[in-house]
Amino acid sequence: MDDHDTSEHLASYADLLASGLPGTWTISCHPPGGKDELAELTDRIWDLDLVAASLATHPLRQAAVLTRTDGAQLAVLDRHDGQSGFLVAALALRGLPDEAYRAVREPDGVAVTDDPFLSAEQVASDLLVRYDTALAYARHNAIGGVHPSRADRVVMTWQPDGSIATAPVGDTAGAVLVANGFVQDEQSGIYRLSGDDTAAQALAVREIGPQLDALGIGISLRHPAFRTAPGTAPAATPPSPVGTLGQASRAR
Repeated sequence: MDDHDTSEHLASYADLLASGLPGTWTISCHPPGGKDELAELTDRIWDLDLVAASLATHPLRQAAVLTRTDGAQLAVLDRHDGQSGFLVAALALRGLPDEAYRAVREPDGVAVTDDPFLSAEQVASDLLVRYDTALAYARHNAIGGVHPSRADRVVMTWQPDGSIATAPVGDTAGAVLVANGFVQDEQSGIYRLSGDDTAAQALAVREIGPQLDALGIGISLRHPAFRTAPGTAPAATPPSPVGTLGQASRAR
């Protein structure tokens, strides 16, 4: 199978995989020959396990990138262990500083079979859950004073300027926030609701509550948290061992 055929197969697989994942995803392909793009992509692989080991012996020659509406990205890579299928890895966000990733456990990638629909179930129930959690903590570290949310609860934090800020997990809750006046910062992923009109702000929060509740997502309002000290984990960090950002931090 030549490079064109393998690239076509990878692109087709990535497209079907994306269709089976929750949320809305777009696909971009990085075929052989785009050395600079592939090098940049390699730098952002957020992994210290399976995918990192594969890249150490088989440099990236092609990839497909899935991008969710909130900026989260997954990379689909060739598998070099003699098995059919691919590797799927999380990507570190471009807009966050290195410090944001400190004390955040890597959402290590997974090996998937050649069946994109079964693989979508595996990615959604495993890698995507860990990736969303890691992103929430990284975004929390990037902008102090915003409590991290969970998949089942959006935590909103009052800000000194009267606005409300939050970092929802996934784009389902994000869509509800935007529909009710929140504006997302593209670099940090933080959603903010202006406090210029306090009556409109209060109404928006009241409207959001039932809408999220219908999706099985709770909501809470909190005062600002203290900024996490460099090299320490947020108070709500899961009890699993903590690492450092893998490929992404080493290359920066």
